[in-house]
Amino acid sequence: MQSELRKKLLDAFTNSDGEYLSGQLLGDLLGISRAAVWKHIEELRKEGFELEAVRRKGYRILKTTKKVTADEIRLGLKTKFIGQNIHYEDSVDSTQKVALQLGLNGAKEGTIVIAEEQVSGRGRMERPWHSPKYTGVWMSLIIRPNIPIQNAPQLTLLTAVAVVQAIEEVTTLSPQIKWPNDILLNGKKITGILTELQAEADCIKSIIIGIGINVNQKLQDYPQELQEIATSLAIEAKKEINRAELIRAVFTKFEKLYDLYLQSGFQPIKLLWESYAISIGKTITARTLTKEIKGKALGITEDGVLKLEDEYGEIHYIYSADIDLENK
Repeated sequence: MQSELRKKLLDAFTNSDGEYLSGQLLGDLLGISRAAVWKHIEELRKEGFELEAVRRKGYRILKTTKKVTADEIRLGLKTKFIGQNIHYEDSVDSTQKVALQLGLNGAKEGTIVIAEEQVSGRGRMERPWHSPKYTGVWMSLIIRPNIPIQNAPQLTLLTAVAVVQAIEEVTTLSPQIKWPNDILLNGKKITGILTELQAEADCIKSIIIGIGINVNQKLQDYPQELQEIATSLAIEAKKEINRAELIRAVFTKFEKLYDLYLQSGFQPIKLLWESYAISIGKTITARTLTKEIKGKALGITEDGVLKLEDEYGEIHYIYSADIDLENK
């Protein structure tokens, strides 16, 4: 986890708008000596930040790293609690596994587990998630909402809206959501969301939301079997994307939507989700564990359940399924 002093230092640079900050000012803000400030500055340099030091003026950050360390994400982050505690690893088995353990151990709401690489990343139904190093965003978020257990799936849909809005803000792209947890560009998958619940009896202890975003992969980075169904933001935008900037945007969008959700319920989130949904009004096939249903996707219920009208006019409520869009 980041030290509180490092957080305060990065907050100061975040709020400086590129102006120089003197060693004396930073020392006063952090409650440490100018020599101690210099040591923190040197640690940032070792991490890959390019800092300028000018006599009688102070320090300013000229260039950041291309990694997604806690310090890199923190610089420019203005959320109240999402991402204010970051657990960073260069390589992990799965960020979701780490976050689940931190959740059990009482980690603060808004804590993020993020890694440059997952060697055993997973998606819904335990499917593997391809997570090559230094290319994407592989992270898990811990939240602790005071909501009924049956409403937990709504947070998957809220997360999808937050990710879409963040991608729109950072890139020129216009993603769409495929129920329940995929985000697509030009019909290919760029993001998966995995929501897991930690609960006792009728009480939610925490919800762990795993988010995997394909950001800077090239086509050749994907295994052959994925090249037809997966893409990345860089492939679609035809340029490299700043991953830390995207992560900060996801945190900001999520926090705003989460506050709205806790204050006003699911209805405003539902309307936003449906505005981004690729399948609403289209003919789809829903494949559940026991059957296959074809029909028109009408939207989602207040619980986030997909409504499907078959050819006989019967309404089916789909709680969990793989969705295939009919190509026309």
